[in-house]
Amino acid sequence: MPLLSQYAQKKKIEHFLNRIQKEARILEIGCGDGWLGDYLKSNGHTGYLSIDIAAKADITGDICNWKNIDLLDEASFDVIIAFEVVEHVDCFQACCDLLKSEGRLMMTTPIPHMDWVMKALECLGLNQKRTSPHDHLVYFKDVKWSGNKDVKIVGFLSQWGIFTKE
Repeated sequence: MPLLSQYAQKKKIEHFLNRIQKEARILEIGCGDGWLGDYLKSNGHTGYLSIDIAAKADITGDICNWKNIDLLDEASFDVIIAFEVVEHVDCFQACCDLLKSEGRLMMTTPIPHMDWVMKALECLGLNQKRTSPHDHLVYFKDVKWSGNKDVKIVGFLSQWGIFTKE
C-alpha cells in the first residue's frame, strides 16, 4: 500500500473510528480492500456491514439503489462510513435515508481544487490509485444537510466530515 495511504488509514482510525460505540450498527460504503471492516471487527464492533459495487463486500450493489436491496432498511444505521466515495457517486441522500436520527455520516474526499495534486501523488506511487473518475467532487461546506456538519481540512488536500442527522 502506498505510503500516504497507510498514513491516512492511521489518521482515519484516530479521527473517526475511535468515536464509534462497539454496539453501533455501521454501514461502510465502498469497502475496497476491506481494511476498515477488518479493523472494526478485530476491535469488537459486531454491527458492521459493507456495500460496494465491485469489491469484497457483504453486499454487492449501488448505494443509490438501496431500496432494491433487501438487507438495507430506512433509518437503520447509527453510523455510515464513506471514505473516498463521494467523488465517485453522489450518495448524500441515500446516506441520509439510511441513517437513524442522530446518526453520523463519516466521509473523506479530496478537496475539489486540489484533486490535481492527488492525481500527481497517484502517478508518483505515493497515494492509492483511483478506481474510477472523480466526477462528483464537492466541497463539504456546500453540501445541503439538515443537521450538524463538522468539516476538517487535512493536509491541504483532503476534507474530512462528520455529518449528524437531525
